[in-house]
Amino acid sequence: MQVTIDKNSGYCFGVEFAIKMAEDEMENSDQLYCLGDIVHNDMEVSRLREKGLVVIDRDQLQELTNCKVLIRAHGEPPETYRTAIENNIELIDASCPVVLKLQHRVKNAFDKMERENGQIVIYGKKGHAEVIGLTGQTLEKAVVVMEDADLDKIDYSRPVTLFSQTTKSTKGFYELSQKIEDRIKTAKGDLTELDFNANDSICRQVSNREPQLKKFSQENDVILFVSGKKSSNGKALYQICLSENPRSYFIESETDLDPEWFHQEDRVGICGATSTPMWLMEQVKSYLESLEENLLHA
Repeated sequence: MQVTIDKNSGYCFGVEFAIKMAEDEMENSDQLYCLGDIVHNDMEVSRLREKGLVVIDRDQLQELTNCKVLIRAHGEPPETYRTAIENNIELIDASCPVVLKLQHRVKNAFDKMERENGQIVIYGKKGHAEVIGLTGQTLEKAVVVMEDADLDKIDYSRPVTLFSQTTKSTKGFYELSQKIEDRIKTAKGDLTELDFNANDSICRQVSNREPQLKKFSQENDVILFVSGKKSSNGKALYQICLSENPRSYFIESETDLDPEWFHQEDRVGICGATSTPMWLMEQVKSYLESLEENLLHA
């Protein structure tokens, strides 16, 4: 059996940067608070917890004073920074530069839309950490859409400026954008530049993985996609694998492997989400190779 790890899989820059900041900070202290899971991968969260990273939610943040809190790559809304000032909390800000730039763009567009009686629409998952940070730039007035049913929330008689959560599917964004454009034309009869402004704000480090994963899925007989179940990026990328290779399996760790999935002559490809650590994919590879050895010697 030939087992290969996709060299393009694993942490994106933003997640890698946040984890490095957390580890560096914990070298000098026994404990560091983190606002939400640093990454949507339970095994990595457990590894960092053992080093002293304590995950808290926004309610718990309100109760903390005189301590250090890490902001993860997803970014945070303005109210988090206000709370930190009021409670004398030192923020270790690991917000991804791509997300910070998008927050700034959303804020500027929101100010413009307020003057023009328009609305900000965000293609993303409601309640997702990054989306909370983005809607916070709009005084919570942004309309969050992900499926066709959500499109009914938009007022098509008013100008629309569209952005996307950075980790969403490029294909999904352009399909949604076209549907909004069609509805505006239906409502107004035509479409001016002021009526609709679509901004493809998807991170290219994420979107470029789609064609790479398609190729990788075609090159292997079996695909093991390693990801945390909470990762929306993981769910989207797994579907790409599955569409190219029906023998694709979503696993959180090597304990999910089923020997029935494999034949001795298979080429097995291991890949993952932007929130999947390389050490976990290597662990899956080692386990699979030992599994093969045991089966062969059984």
